[in-house]
Amino acid sequence: MKISEIIDRRTPDWRQLEKDLTWIKSRRASRLDPERLAAFARRYRSACSDLALALALKFPETTTEYLHKLVGQAHTQLYRSESFHVGAWLRSLFVDIPGQILRDPCVWIALFTFWSLFLGAMIAAYLRPEFAVAVAGEAKLASIEKMYATPLWEQIGAESEGFASSRAEATGGYVFHNAGIGLKCFTSGIFLGVGSLITLAFNAILLGTVFGYMFQSTSQVNFSEFVTAHGPFELTAIVLSAGAGLRLGWSLIDTQGWGRAESLRRSAPRALQTAGVATILFIFAAYIEGFISPSALPYESKAAVAVITTILLLLYFFVLGNWNRRRRTHALR
Repeated sequence: MKISEIIDRRTPDWRQLEKDLTWIKSRRASRLDPERLAAFARRYRSACSDLALALALKFPETTTEYLHKLVGQAHTQLYRSESFHVGAWLRSLFVDIPGQILRDPCVWIALFTFWSLFLGAMIAAYLRPEFAVAVAGEAKLASIEKMYATPLWEQIGAESEGFASSRAEATGGYVFHNAGIGLKCFTSGIFLGVGSLITLAFNAILLGTVFGYMFQSTSQVNFSEFVTAHGPFELTAIVLSAGAGLRLGWSLIDTQGWGRAESLRRSAPRALQTAGVATILFIFAAYIEGFISPSALPYESKAAVAVITTILLLLYFFVLGNWNRRRRTHALR
């Protein structure tokens, strides 16, 4: 077959590929017709073959340049990275992810592990101070007692003009510290999930021990005033980080027939979404810890913040999570 005949026969497909490109550029990804998109991908692959043939048979220079440009534009559209859409992100955050986390057994395992060890250590430290000394060390406990011997808002000058700037700096430190704990819980999950559980257990026992010891200390009032407001968000974020890490580790054990690398790749998005929610909670907790917890607000106001944040967590996970599940079940009927 002559080169001119090949060009004449393939030109209609090239023109259609041009129309496909115009169509794709004029629409959002959510509005693309899957069938036409599949046809576009087939035409793109055919155009790639045509370009290779043009180079091998030495098509006219203008035709070869045209195919180069056409294939390049099609490649860009087919393999372009997804742009960030706030609406899609919010939909995922408030519609898809709550139910996903709620029904993830790894999160429930992390939740049970943390609170059983936290409460157990807290009760033991409250009833037997020597237990607290054995776990946390006498020097550390003495340092914490000294820190809360006077109201924190008096120490940092909550009524002073420099309070806002000093608290903003402290908030950055809290974000860094809390994110560090969450990152350890998450990344250590790569060791078959055991690393996440060990990191979670360590933090649960240490925190529970400090809480129990301080609740029977003479500094109990000042300590309670500081930890109450930001506690719900911060502790929940630790649990979610460990649950996300455990999800990664479990994918290496239960591969569901895939290779371990492929199983890990498939589980990573789900784990990262859970870790993302934990990061948001860590940030919110840091701002509460930086500006509300050390402030001169009465304890009732700080307790109200804790109650409100707890209600928000329950609404997010149980109400939104179950609502989306019921909505999908109804749609399938």
